[in-house]
Amino acid sequence: MRCVHAVLVAGLLSCVALAQPVAQPAPAPAPTVLPVPSPAPLPTLSPTSLPTSLPTSLPTWPIISDVARVHPAIAANGLVTSQEAQATRVGVSVLARGGNAVDAAVAVGFALAVTLPRAGNLGGGGFMLVHLAERNETIAIDYREMAPQAATPTMFLGPNGEPDPRLSRDSGLAAGVPGTVAGLAEAHRRYGSGRFTLAELIQPAIRLARDGIPVDEDLADSLPQAARRLARFPASMRIFLKPDGSAPRRGETLVQADLARSLEAIAQRGPAGFYEGTIAERIVAALGAHGGIMTVADLAAYRPVIRDVVRGRYRGYTLASMPPPSSGGVHLIQLLNLLEPFDLGAMGHNSAEAIHVMVEAMKLAYADRAQHLGDPDGTSVPVRGLTSRAYADILRPLIDRGRARPAAEVRPGDPAPHEGEQTTHFSVVDRSGNAVANTYTLNFSYGLGLVAEGTGILMNNEMDDFAAKAGAVNAYGLVQGAANLPGPGKRPLSSMTPTILFRDGKVAMVTGSPGGSRIITITLQTILNVADHRMNIAEAIAAPRVHHQWQPDAIDVEQGVSVDTLRLLVGRGHRIAPRPAFGNVNAILATPQGWTGASDSRQRGTLAAGH
Repeated sequence: MRCVHAVLVAGLLSCVALAQPVAQPAPAPAPTVLPVPSPAPLPTLSPTSLPTSLPTSLPTWPIISDVARVHPAIAANGLVTSQEAQATRVGVSVLARGGNAVDAAVAVGFALAVTLPRAGNLGGGGFMLVHLAERNETIAIDYREMAPQAATPTMFLGPNGEPDPRLSRDSGLAAGVPGTVAGLAEAHRRYGSGRFTLAELIQPAIRLARDGIPVDEDLADSLPQAARRLARFPASMRIFLKPDGSAPRRGETLVQADLARSLEAIAQRGPAGFYEGTIAERIVAALGAHGGIMTVADLAAYRPVIRDVVRGRYRGYTLASMPPPSSGGVHLIQLLNLLEPFDLGAMGHNSAEAIHVMVEAMKLAYADRAQHLGDPDGTSVPVRGLTSRAYADILRPLIDRGRARPAAEVRPGDPAPHEGEQTTHFSVVDRSGNAVANTYTLNFSYGLGLVAEGTGILMNNEMDDFAAKAGAVNAYGLVQGAANLPGPGKRPLSSMTPTILFRDGKVAMVTGSPGGSRIITITLQTILNVADHRMNIAEAIAAPRVHHQWQPDAIDVEQGVSVDTLRLLVGRGHRIAPRPAFGNVNAILATPQGWTGASDSRQRGTLAAGH
């Protein structure tokens, strides 16, 4: 699942960098063993030029200093960080005019549907964490897409009884009932400041769609890659491409008049403007023309769900994250529980020892994900067991410090006795200490690629996140279990991991990322980089990443990890799969200097800004 994540913090401080191809991702390739070249001669160094030991004490907070490699934005009152600069500025404007973090997040969510069409959306779904400082309450809003009522467990199998990826990724069957409009409206209704109507928060998006946005930054990068996918559908081609099927040139203007009218309908009627009437009828007709089974009744019946967050602890922080149908929060906490007894800081950031320990823990968590996770409304998910420290204590001895365990040796555990990629993320905080972490998605970049005629709305292909068959893999190579088979009204399993960390009862960090199956480990490493390696938030986001998901049995590695480290990992039995950059973290960290925030440099056009 390709996702966009944004975090909003208000107050004093609050789906291999796999820039996965914007075009339809292919199933994960079989990993290759990294060829390790012979070491080049090293220059002679004087013993006095090298430190004799690592520092024995570290500051309580990551500090902002002139010696940092990269620097975050700093704000005294509130801060927004998202994957697209115009949307960030929309959110900052709302904060500056007295809105709270939820107001700003809602405005950012609608704006990204215009300015970041490959992931921002009205035709997809996602998850939002909201922290209300005055009530000291953290809430999870599940606005994940849902399967139509006509969905069946075998709907994505071909005549031979095997999964047919074309059905779950490229046909009208691929779209789930969208949740974004309902989710953003529900957040505003329940938790907005009351200073802004929903219509007022949608107005910036209407203006951007009607007046047009420049084709630059990520839009100029992604449209040429998505051109073939979009060109399959005349309504999509008319909006995003030229008559000859080519993408608009850098510097030209993209006008989305149909989308502006759809946003106006939502501003006038609220969610009913999307889920009933003309827009709903056009969505159903467009999907039906390509084999879809969604009905106007499916759209009218959609409701977001308020869920209890999952909670954990790590090195003096408490954290809240998203519960199922996201697997993100459960396995993030499981991984932190597994890793806390290890002194990762002393091992050194991205050392062979630290990567080895992290990867062996990742294998255990992703094996459990395949076995135990699904939609909690239709499946019993052992959340308490999986997030239990006692369960982590049982699994931890399976981590061999000296060798890599082959994936074939790793089996899902039994947590029951302990019961008691295109996505985008944005983060927001406000002056009162309220915070929002929001991750939402269309799945692939530009989703299905299908715009419902006359609406300007790109539809998701999120149904591919279901298991086409127990044991089958999805587009991101994730093994799927029977608990995640499609069915009427079910919500597909996700890896989205919007997360808020606290210290002394106050928001300390807001984070999340797109990245498909890698979202969980991207979020994990951002937290470890701050808590264990004492990086500022910009450094924590910029640092090279690694990933392992049990199957395929290889470590995805971004450029920037030392070849000497990789050689040591190969010596322990690991397979190395070099990858392009993956993920796009947008995070905020509270420091004594104020709110600090950063947007990932792995994509152009991102922005962290405050007031």
